Amino acid sequence: MDEVRGATSGEWSRYWRAPDLGVEAIHAHFERHTYHRHTHDAYSFGLTEAGSQAFTCRGAARTSGVGMVMAFNPDEPHDGHAAEAHGFTYRMVYLEPKLIENVIADSGAEQAGLPLFIEPVVHDPLLFRALFRLHRLLDAGSALERGEALDSTVRALVRRASVRPPRVAGEYGGPSGVDRVRQLLHASYAEDLRVEDLAEVAGCSRYALHRGFMRTTGLALGDYQRQLRLRAARRLLAEGTPPAAAATAVGFADQSHLTRWFGRYYGITPAVYRSAAAHG
Repeated sequence: MDEVRGATSGEWSRYWRAPDLGVEAIHAHFERHTYHRHTHDAYSFGLTEAGSQAFTCRGAARTSGVGMVMAFNPDEPHDGHAAEAHGFTYRMVYLEPKLIENVIADSGAEQAGLPLFIEPVVHDPLLFRALFRLHRLLDAGSALERGEALDSTVRALVRRASVRPPRVAGEYGGPSGVDRVRQLLHASYAEDLRVEDLAEVAGCSRYALHRGFMRTTGLALGDYQRQLRLRAARRLLAEGTPPAAAATAVGFADQSHLTRWFGRYYGITPAVYRSAAAHG
């Protein structure tokens, strides 16, 4: 576990990483911290312990109060900030989709696809308790306890969620302009790409590209590229790469630039993430 505290406020955050399970977790108290609009490549579940958190997701303003669960599907855009002056305390648990697939397969359940949460704020005491127990055991439990808690959590979330049908080729337009731009961004996220060049790849005007990309991904072009850079930085940091080297490798101007955006997306610093990965 690694911890970072705010220099001029009562804000704090603690971070865990369990690569053997495919689970990451955060326990934090924020008052002024604001999460920039972003997504995760994992399922993300937030447990509000004190205060309340406001966020936007799926085009609407949401609020999560004490005892409620925030449930974000992989690649689902959202932001976040305190809904009241004294802030909020919460726990986050991140579960890799592949992990959930494996647990479902091992259980023998007939599940045609991944679980999909329809509502981003859920009042479900059973799911809350399962996630809370998993979060607590990540730091203090034995390997057996953690594995059992993980299985219980996946069963609870599958019970609560709907089902995401398997993705078929061409579901998001196949070789559409937006798809081609996404492929280019994934291949060249570290480069200083121009919107004019992306529009040429898409075969449309820059304005049409902006609208189509936002409609398809929920993120602006710049936010999408920045998020790819941050995910790449996380991979490098987990491998032990120093923050300064990771920053330049993925396209940030310098370490301070990476640190600023890393905090706005993940609530911790690159150094804390790297340290936790080393102890994971």
